[in-house]
Amino acid sequence: MKILFVCLGNICRSSAAEGVMKQLVEREGRQDEFFIDSAGILSYHRGELPDPRMRSHAARRGYQLTHRSRPVTTDDFLEFDLIIGMDDRNLDDLRQLAPSPETEKKIHRMTDYCRHHPDADYVPDPYYGGSQGFELVLDLLEDACQGLLNSI
Repeated sequence: MKILFVCLGNICRSSAAEGVMKQLVEREGRQDEFFIDSAGILSYHRGELPDPRMRSHAARRGYQLTHRSRPVTTDDFLEFDLIIGMDDRNLDDLRQLAPSPETEKKIHRMTDYCRHHPDADYVPDPYYGGSQGFELVLDLLEDACQGLLNSI
């Protein structure tokens, strides 16, 4: 199973989702079953590590975020089985980028996999907020990634 997590710049939410999912998969000894990556709608942060604040909050929970930001490509729609966006804007952008109706069916919302946060409609962008925003993002991602893994 190949999973791509997507947010706007690929330096906060999607890179954290990649790190959380990789650790969950490894913890269950299922790493041979998965290829997990992340990307951004925009290429503004191409080649950058995740935001230092996200790396710091993630590290406190045991996640090492080492992914380098990259933009979504047309090939991603052909290579990945699931393409998971963090919010409505990401989903709309992904639908516009999808090369065919068939590849558009691979697009899903991250919070649809939440088990303990059923009222969460999206994973909010913590970039312009404080530390509580990064903690909320990690709470949502831990919940949704476990739900996603359980569904596969």
